[in-house]
Amino acid sequence: MIKKFINRITIALMLVFSTASLAGEQSNAMSYNMAMKAMEAAEAYARQQDWNVTVLVTDQNAEPVMLHRMDGAPVRSIGYANSKALVVTQTSLTSGDYATKLKAGEIEEVEGGVTYKGGVPVFLDGKLLGAVTVSGVKDYQDEEVAIAGTRAIASYLVKNR
Repeated sequence: MIKKFINRITIALMLVFSTASLAGEQSNAMSYNMAMKAMEAAEAYARQQDWNVTVLVTDQNAEPVMLHRMDGAPVRSIGYANSKALVVTQTSLTSGDYATKLKAGEIEEVEGGVTYKGGVPVFLDGKLLGAVTVSGVKDYQDEEVAIAGTRAIASYLVKNR
């Protein structure tokens, strides 16, 4: 419960910190530099936990900016990461929050989406830039890795404002 609260606070802080405008960065697109920072942090976190995962960083249309499947990550994890990106970019929710709202009947189902944790949105100036999604281990572990990636983007945005 406390960990879930901390993760929600982290995501909320990312929204606050990501309101800075960046020189050299398009304010409406996930940049290569942002994707690289997210990928490095997510992979480092996964390695620390000894987890083999697929990490996908997408733009606001769920189109891949960067995709890495670590050695030992299941091949099917690519499809799950893509499905989580669809959910995140179409709802602007984490894939875990989407699952909760879908189950409660509060939102419509996203065609091709999944109801597993591990997809986290990235915002800049209140606009959805894209998503960091992860698949390959338990869904709550996927979410931890995705949050590590989004934290790296938030840090990058703060340092480069």
